[in-house]
Amino acid sequence: MVESLGPEPVNTDLFSNQSEVNSISVFFPCFNEQENVTRTVEQAQNVLEKLNIDFEIIIVNDGSSDDTGKIADEISSRYDRVKVVHHERNLGYGAALQSGFKAATKEFVFYTDGDGQFDINEMPPLLPMMKQYDIVSCYRLKRQDPFVRKLNGWCWTKLVCLLFGMRIRDIDCAFKLYKREIFDNIKMTSTGALIDTEILARATNKGYHITQKGVHHFPRSAGEQTGANIRVILKAFKELFKLYKQIRSENQD
Repeated sequence: MVESLGPEPVNTDLFSNQSEVNSISVFFPCFNEQENVTRTVEQAQNVLEKLNIDFEIIIVNDGSSDDTGKIADEISSRYDRVKVVHHERNLGYGAALQSGFKAATKEFVFYTDGDGQFDINEMPPLLPMMKQYDIVSCYRLKRQDPFVRKLNGWCWTKLVCLLFGMRIRDIDCAFKLYKREIFDNIKMTSTGALIDTEILARATNKGYHITQKGVHHFPRSAGEQTGANIRVILKAFKELFKLYKQIRSENQD
């Protein structure tokens, strides 16, 4: 079940009325984000400390060929609540998310990309929603990407929602909050760009409740995007129809 909330201004009182959230894992999948990872993690540390709840930050280094891994380890050495998961080689975005969810130990788990295109100050207002919902799947209010990338994203979202009977505005928006227990009850097989679709489709199929909220999106200040790679796109379509058959088969059993 999916309920959509309309665009709202950012709440300036970010650190009040957080519901009864006692603990949260926050993780960042990173591939060649040496210029972004420090700023992103330190901002998260500052926000989470103000929430006065138990938290951990996880950096997932997906086989970066630059200094992302080295920088991540240095950050972890400075902050007790930061830990790093390393992939020896680049396994793909889905594999990075899987590692983050599996490494998470707290009651709730939130992720956003390590490229700094989202403001983690917009995460605390999501917490009160977890009184009623199992997942908050955010959407970009004004996506700061090239037109072709935005068009591809819109078409992809429409396609997967049609296939799986969902009403999600922005399926691949990398700003989502989950009850961690969900990942004890669903399987994840995608190692590529299909991962967000797979999680939401499987969660919907299990009866978990999803709501949505708009968040701001900012231009990438450093590093390069990888999602538009033709091999990534083709792999996603291959995994998509395999997932469709799996879920359809499970529902017929």
